[in-house]
Amino acid sequence: MSPAPPGGSPAREQPTEKQPTQEERARGLDANDPLPTRRAEFLIPPHDDGEVAYFAGNSLGLQPRALRARLGEELDDWARLAVEGHLEGRRPWYSYHELLREPAARLVGARPREVVVMNSLTVNLHLLMVSFYRPTPRRPAILIEDSAFPSDSYAVRSQAALHGHDPDKVIIRLAPRLGEATLRSEDVVAYLAEEGDRVALVLLGAVNYYSGELLDIEAITAAGHAAGAVVGWDLAHAAGNVELRLHDANADWAAWCSYKYLNAGPGSLAGAFVHERHLADRSLPKLAGWWSTDPATRFQMAPTVTPVDSADSWQLSNPPILSMAAVLLSLEMFDQTGLAALRAKSRRLTAYLEALLDGVCAGRDAEILTPRAPERRGAQLSVRVRGRDVGPLTARLRHEHGVVADARRPDVIRLAPAPMYCTFHDCWRAATALAAVLDD
Repeated sequence: MSPAPPGGSPAREQPTEKQPTQEERARGLDANDPLPTRRAEFLIPPHDDGEVAYFAGNSLGLQPRALRARLGEELDDWARLAVEGHLEGRRPWYSYHELLREPAARLVGARPREVVVMNSLTVNLHLLMVSFYRPTPRRPAILIEDSAFPSDSYAVRSQAALHGHDPDKVIIRLAPRLGEATLRSEDVVAYLAEEGDRVALVLLGAVNYYSGELLDIEAITAAGHAAGAVVGWDLAHAAGNVELRLHDANADWAAWCSYKYLNAGPGSLAGAFVHERHLADRSLPKLAGWWSTDPATRFQMAPTVTPVDSADSWQLSNPPILSMAAVLLSLEMFDQTGLAALRAKSRRLTAYLEALLDGVCAGRDAEILTPRAPERRGAQLSVRVRGRDVGPLTARLRHEHGVVADARRPDVIRLAPAPMYCTFHDCWRAATALAAVLDD
């Protein structure tokens, strides 16, 4: 035995505590997060012996496991009741869209009569612009962001041409400041204050599809109104992603899709919002169909519409029930968890992924384009990889590492940690995989 040190017991080697690995820390964050993941309630594409880490929910959300049974119920009613399913089904088809009214309103911060689920996103943009793009010789312009999604650009150009204007002259595209990647809300406000007297319509993406930037809806809406313009919002990347308060923000109108963060399936139905101050305005031009009229008199088969003072008056046709069933299931899931809780988890996931990606980008000629402030972004980080075609990079992420991300060529990879099913461990997998493919 070794001699005892003076005044003490024999010397002992102090044990050193093993430090957790990054992967173990990620799993610990998942285990201790206040909002457990609902990943098990979704069908996750397979990879090798496991599942992918899915970061493309900003393009197409995952399929809820419960959807197959929900669709089966509607198919059973169709088989059992045929046409009588319109009034006798377990969820009668004639009034099915009314089931979605209140949960859709909660999702976007609206009053129930201000919203309706119908059509697809670009169809709704056009229907609403029929009512709210009213150009005059002195005020003909439509203001959009320079990085607007192409379908928005096509829609506003075609609307301008429909009114006899040259789109190249009346479509104003606001770009970020020189050397910056995102359009600042304060720059939109400043433009409207200085040049807004020729703007008839402001139509911006609340969350930009390319950068993930979240614009200040309330400030821009107020600035647009102060300039005398109507203000509409494309919420394709905002609905189900960030908390929205459309009514309180005083937005004139908005439209969104349901196949991204809302997980309602490819090409599924979209939503529309019209502020209640416009609902009884009979002077607004509208395109009309059978579903535009008052349902109490619909079967009188009258040749003219009986108006309703709700967003329903922008409907055209009876809704496709199988698509609507998927939207209803999605809205039920969002109600169960609550958008506030999902948004809080989204911030935690995105901040963790950001910290990991900062380490990946350092020394690899890559950078995060998305704003750093949590209040200026949704559940998305866009990474620019200089001098590399990101198509092959994202293919390798998927096939070699089981990480599904989105390529925006030539050089941007979009990663969206959707909080309904993404985990901290997924974030660790994504960062580790990106480092590996960038190093090769």
